[in-house]
Amino acid sequence: MNHALKPIVFATGLLLGACSLNPEYHRPAAPVPVQYPINADADILPLPTSWQEYFTDPELQKLINIALANNRDLRMTALRIEEARAQYGIQRADRLPTLDATGTYERSKMIFAQGQTFDVDLYRASVGISGFELDFFGRVKSLTTALLEQYLATQEAQQTARTSLIAEVAASYVNIRALAERLALAKDTEHARNLAYSRILRRHQAGLDNAMDLKTAEMQLETAQASIAALQREYTQAVNALQLLAGQPGLAITVPQERLDRIAFSPLPVGLPSTLLERRPDIRAAEHRLKAANANIGAARAAFFPRIQLTTNVGLVNEHLSSLFSSSSDKAWAFSPQLTLPIFNHARNRANLDLARVRKEITVAEYEKAIQTAFSEVSIVLLDREQIEAQIASQTRIADADRERLRLAMRRYDKGVANYLELLDAQRSLFESEQQLVQLKQLSLTNSINLFKVLGGEWQAS
Repeated sequence: MNHALKPIVFATGLLLGACSLNPEYHRPAAPVPVQYPINADADILPLPTSWQEYFTDPELQKLINIALANNRDLRMTALRIEEARAQYGIQRADRLPTLDATGTYERSKMIFAQGQTFDVDLYRASVGISGFELDFFGRVKSLTTALLEQYLATQEAQQTARTSLIAEVAASYVNIRALAERLALAKDTEHARNLAYSRILRRHQAGLDNAMDLKTAEMQLETAQASIAALQREYTQAVNALQLLAGQPGLAITVPQERLDRIAFSPLPVGLPSTLLERRPDIRAAEHRLKAANANIGAARAAFFPRIQLTTNVGLVNEHLSSLFSSSSDKAWAFSPQLTLPIFNHARNRANLDLARVRKEITVAEYEKAIQTAFSEVSIVLLDREQIEAQIASQTRIADADRERLRLAMRRYDKGVANYLELLDAQRSLFESEQQLVQLKQLSLTNSINLFKVLGGEWQAS
C-alpha cells in the first residue's frame, strides 16, 4: 500500500470504531387512564388509510385537494421540512472526512552563511483532509442523531398541519352548507310572512283586523328580511374563509341544494388511549424531540473527553509549473494529528451537561402533556357526541310539534277562533326550532370532523 494513503485509511478505521455516550432511551409511561371515560364503539372497523375514505362527499374532496395543493401555511411547513433536512445533511457530513484539492505557489529568498542568496519558486498540488474530527466518543454522532430526530419531528409537524387543514376545510364546508340551509328556511319564512301580511292587509281594509295586527305582521316581515340579510352576510364570510383555506381567492364553490342530513362520514375506530401514541403526529413529534434531547446529553458528555482532529495531505512539488505533474516532480505528504484536552473549562462543560439534562426533562414534560392533551381532546369529542345526538332527537320532536302547532293555529285563525298573535307566536316558534335543529346537525358533523382530527387524521394500520 502507498505510504501516503495510510493516514486516510487509519482515520477511516478510527471513525468506524467510534462509541456513543448517549443515555439509553426509554419511552416514558403514558400518564393517562387505560380507557376513555365513555365506551367507544366501532373498534372492530378497519382503520382508514386516507382522508378520502372518511370524507366521501365529492365537492368536499375537491375542495380539500385544492387546499392541500395551494394552502400557504401548509406550503411553509413543507419548506421547513426541507430546511430541517438540509441541516441534518450538513451535520451528517461532519461524520465523514472532507477531501479537498489545493494548489499553492511559494516564492522565497534563501540566504546562506557566506552571504549568498538565491530565489526559490515552488509549485505544489495536493489532496488531503483538513481538520477532520475522529469521533472516538461519539460527539459528532450524537449531534447528528439529535438533528435527525429534529428533522423527523418537523415531518410529523407537517402531518399535524395537514390534518388540521383537512379538518378546517371540512368544517368550513359544513358551515357553508348549514348557512345555506338556514338561509333557505329564512326565505321560506319570509315568504310565509309576506303572504300573512298581504292577508291581514286585506282583512284590515275590510275592517276585520285592527291596525295593531297589521303593524305586527309588518314588523314580523321586516324581522324575517333582516334575518335573511344577516345569514347572507355570514354565508359570504364563510365562503371567503373557505377560499382563503383553499389558497385560491375567488374560487367557485358549488353548494348542493341538499339538507345537512345527506352529509355522512365513515365511522372511525376509536381504540384505546395507548393507540394515540402511534396515531397522533403531534405525539410522535414530541417523542422525536425527546430523543433529540437525549442525544444532546451524549454530545455534552463527550465534551469532557479529548478531541482529536486530523489534517493530512499528499501531493507533488516542483520548481516549474509546467512540470508539476511530470515524473520530475517530488512527492510530498504530511500527517498532522491534533489532540485537544479540556483542562480549565470543566465548569463550562458541567453547566452544558446540566443544561442538556434539564432540557431533556422539559421535553419529557412536553411529551407527557401532548399525550394528556390528546386524551382530553378525544374524551371531550366522545362525550359531546352522545349529548349532541340526544339534543338532536329532542329538537327534532320540538320542530315536529311546532310544525303541527302552526297548522292548528292557522286553522283556528282562518275560522276566527284565534287572534293573529297566536298565529304569530306559532310562526316564530317554528322558525326558531328549525334554525336550532340545523345548527345542532352542523354541530354533530363538526364533532365527527373533530374526531377525525383528534384521533390523528389519516394513518396506516400498524
